[in-house]
Amino acid sequence: MAEIIKEEGGKKGGKRRPKKHSTHIDMTPMVDLACLLLTFFMLTTAFSKPKVMEIVLPDKTPVDPINAPKVDEKKTINIILDANDKVYWYDGAAKKAPYPALNASNFSKDGIRKMLLNRNRDLFLKIEKYNKDVLAGKVVPPRDTIAKRILAIKRADKSGGLMVLIKAADKVKYGNIVDALDEIAICNIPRYAIVDLTTQEKAMLEIARQTK
Repeated sequence: MAEIIKEEGGKKGGKRRPKKHSTHIDMTPMVDLACLLLTFFMLTTAFSKPKVMEIVLPDKTPVDPINAPKVDEKKTINIILDANDKVYWYDGAAKKAPYPALNASNFSKDGIRKMLLNRNRDLFLKIEKYNKDVLAGKVVPPRDTIAKRILAIKRADKSGGLMVLIKAADKVKYGNIVDALDEIAICNIPRYAIVDLTTQEKAMLEIARQTK
């Protein structure tokens, strides 16, 4: 707020002229506004937590194809992401004809999640029981060891040993890959990887597109 203070003065017997002083700016409202903004940003920063998705990235060291770790085809599930939010999956590996048919699915609770939960039921129930015991107070571990304990349960799992391969076709949205990783995390899948489509899988995908 600015104001100009005028004061009358002049020579005796003459015409009085107003005397102008320098402009005075009241900084009180600006200080109040700065305090309010500072309080707002401090509270907003304190209450907002960053959302982070943990992804295990592969090692940059080149892998020897001869000595590469082998994956059991009987315990492998392939998830293929297609354009327009379409999802397909099949068991095992497609190496030679006749190729396995692709099963159409989606990201709903009765879609790809239900299939993964059925395949990973034993491990999922073990982790759910551990989480419930922690919430009920039956198990009181330090906070920094809960994630380590769950990781140890996953590594010790030998009942299913499920391996999920996520593969994305052309023009697939990045959000679909994030959705697939969310389903992996919800179902407590211990081992997964994001790999490229093979030539055989591309042919299988073309057949699935024509039949739907």
